[in-house]
Amino acid sequence: MFKKLIGECAGSFSLIFFGCGSTALASGYFRSDIGLVCQALAFGLAATTLVYVLRPVCAAHFNPAVTVGFAIANRFPVRDLVPTITAQIGGATAGGWFLYVVASGRPGVSPDLIAFGANGYGAHSPAGYQLHAALIVEALMTFVFVLVTLSVASGRQARFNGSVLIGLSLTLCSLLAIPVTNGSLNPARSTGVALVVGGWALDQLWLFWAAPLAGGVLAGLVHPMLQRSATSKSEPLTHVGRIDGVLDKQLS
Repeated sequence: MFKKLIGECAGSFSLIFFGCGSTALASGYFRSDIGLVCQALAFGLAATTLVYVLRPVCAAHFNPAVTVGFAIANRFPVRDLVPTITAQIGGATAGGWFLYVVASGRPGVSPDLIAFGANGYGAHSPAGYQLHAALIVEALMTFVFVLVTLSVASGRQARFNGSVLIGLSLTLCSLLAIPVTNGSLNPARSTGVALVVGGWALDQLWLFWAAPLAGGVLAGLVHPMLQRSATSKSEPLTHVGRIDGVLDKQLS
């Protein structure tokens, strides 16, 4: 269990540092078009690498919404929810503070840098989107991402292919969500940065727990139904295949 918690903590730390730092260290803010694309790609590449490397050690979720979604789908033990999510938040918070220490070491840096990567809506949305838009986008994009992660985990894809699919789906969802909220899809990611920024980021943090968790829960409920539907459709073919196999043996 200790190795699993260390893995979740390390993965969450890396997601925050590489994802938020990709633009914070380059330009000092997340509002340019190039910065938005870079952030999405950084999160996707980080997720691909971390899932591939750390999956043998831990669940490699790095995201409370994913962990809750897996638990709802009976793919993760409920007894491990609290310690795993605690490890994720701890790693994300350490990543946020470590990033702040590094970013603040540039001479003459703008005070706006302190807001790096923080998630917000209204006046703190990169494109000025209001609360209802932020809520919908965060819940929907998290639902898609968790559903893809569940599907990859339940399939027979190679370890590398599965991590690539997870990274690509995170990139895709982030590209849509970043202009609206700076792209959370992950309560730990939002918490780690909000604790550094403080003020408005902490005031709006509730949304970036509520919406992603709602999306994760919905994905956890939907995925088993999709699995049952796929299984029921494949049963007749499986049955025929078994009959054909028996007949082949008898004929031989």
